Amino acid sequence: MIRLLARDLAIDLGTANTLIYQKGQGILLNEPSMVALKESNGRREAVAFGSEAKAMLGKTPEGVEVIRPVRTGVIADFEVASMMLRHFISRVRALSWSFMKPRVMVGVPCGITEVEKRAIREAVEDQAREVRLIDEAMAAAIGCDLPVTEATGSLVVDIGGGTTDIAVVSLKDIVCSLSVRQGGDALDEAIINHMRRRHHLLIGESTAEQIKKSVGTAHSDYDHETMEVRGRSLIHSTPTSMTITGGEIREAMNEVLSQIVVAIRQTLESTPPELSADIIHRGIVVAGGGALIRGLDKRLSEELEMEVTVPADPLAVVAEGAGKCLDNSDVFKDVWF
Repeated sequence: MIRLLARDLAIDLGTANTLIYQKGQGILLNEPSMVALKESNGRREAVAFGSEAKAMLGKTPEGVEVIRPVRTGVIADFEVASMMLRHFISRVRALSWSFMKPRVMVGVPCGITEVEKRAIREAVEDQAREVRLIDEAMAAAIGCDLPVTEATGSLVVDIGGGTTDIAVVSLKDIVCSLSVRQGGDALDEAIINHMRRRHHLLIGESTAEQIKKSVGTAHSDYDHETMEVRGRSLIHSTPTSMTITGGEIREAMNEVLSQIVVAIRQTLESTPPELSADIIHRGIVVAGGGALIRGLDKRLSEELEMEVTVPADPLAVVAEGAGKCLDNSDVFKDVWF
């Protein structure tokens, strides 16, 4: 009866986006991890959540601010994160007419501390009767349909907004892993700094993200693409616009992407020889929002001399993988904690 009334949920609590998977239903929510707040009588009150809050980024009047409660994959503002999760979970439960608190599984970055794990549990527990955690790299591997239950090595690279998780998975366990605080946010910041230094043009986070999605590239094959960028001139203090190329943005993002390549090499160096042979045969799977950068798979393939695969929907694989653990708890009962 409890299983019928309480629909279990899997949550990918990301720096950039929060996705919620409901057991048996798939992904029901995919929203930016943002909350717009207004100060009232010494208390912070939520004005908007998700995409509505993101649309207000950089455009809010005095007294209203847009906050990202998750930074580098972990909770930076506990109160706002709890507020956001409460809102998102209630939306999903309303869609499914669920009357009882569900069991919730949350994806977390590899190597986070016990304090950070406890913060995530506490942020969710008032909306759940049970909270479980799973490494995002493991969830991504399951979501990509890699043979994690077999005695064979698989390498998954999950490039999120705040972190990049790299892990070698075998027999339902992570053999070796590395998490670096480099991801989509670092790429946005690199673009902002580049525009300021080279063109004396000040742009916001939303514009930097648009540039990354429109002409951002990791390989020279896409250098010819162009985009018009609008911002404020730091010289004349007036609104201005200019045209930039993909090659220029590739140059701006190169340092962050190089650090990700170095982290993958370090993980491969720590991999046992027998599993290395499996990885050479199977190649690398790249997931997360960073996998959508043009030419990234080709760059990684050329620099690491291995086949690189990107799933059809790389943004959703962590939530889908955690959801598969809920759908097949007998098979995957050893992968969460």
